[in-house]
Amino acid sequence: MAHEKIPPRARLGFIIPSSNRMAEPNIQRFAPDGVVPHFMRLRMTGPHAVALDDLLPRITDAAAILGDAKCDVTVLHCTGTSMSGGFGAERGVIDAIEGATGRPGLTTATCLMTALAALGARRLVFISESPEAGHGKKRDFMVEAGYDIVADRAACLAGSDESCVTPPAFWVDLAKQVAVPEAEAVFISCANIHAIDAIEEIEAALGCPVVTSNQVVLWHALRTAGINDALPGLGRLGAIAEAPAQAAE
Repeated sequence: MAHEKIPPRARLGFIIPSSNRMAEPNIQRFAPDGVVPHFMRLRMTGPHAVALDDLLPRITDAAAILGDAKCDVTVLHCTGTSMSGGFGAERGVIDAIEGATGRPGLTTATCLMTALAALGARRLVFISESPEAGHGKKRDFMVEAGYDIVADRAACLAGSDESCVTPPAFWVDLAKQVAVPEAEAVFISCANIHAIDAIEEIEAALGCPVVTSNQVVLWHALRTAGINDALPGLGRLGAIAEAPAQAAE
């Protein structure tokens, strides 16, 4: 008796920090039916942080392992790590992933820039979970990439343990405090926070798009894999069906 096969619509691969506790539940919850996310963990943040060039061989190995699962696209998903080499360095990570898998590769930084291009936003309010030093490095990346940071705030949370238990209401309140009328979007950085559940409340309060790390990587990975479903709960970005060819010019 013949049985019908049940291939998924797409498989998405994510390389995440070993300490991350939010990317998996967020991505699994918001992924459309029939899309299967797969995850690899690497020690890349906190006491395990190293220069991006030194991390690259381990990223390549992790991508190759996800490649065994035939992921349609593989993402290095850590905002700070993907920005740590400065603007443009993420291209080398993408090349390494694609060389290891033979399929498209992305980074959180590239997904962010593509999302902002899709939203037509370059004047940003920038909020991160980081202490001032880490916040400043990410802000420098954004400025180098050509964005106008019109207001910003470092939340200075005490590490990943605090980041992943801080509630969505914290990010709503912080966004309202930092908001300025000239901003075209609010960017809340970090893959290990509850900001994804604050997106639509902040958008309603401020009247502008909100982007955050787990949202942008899921959106761009899906669009890269040819999945153009609307993504309920992911704000204005979730309604955009196609990613622009060029993230930033």
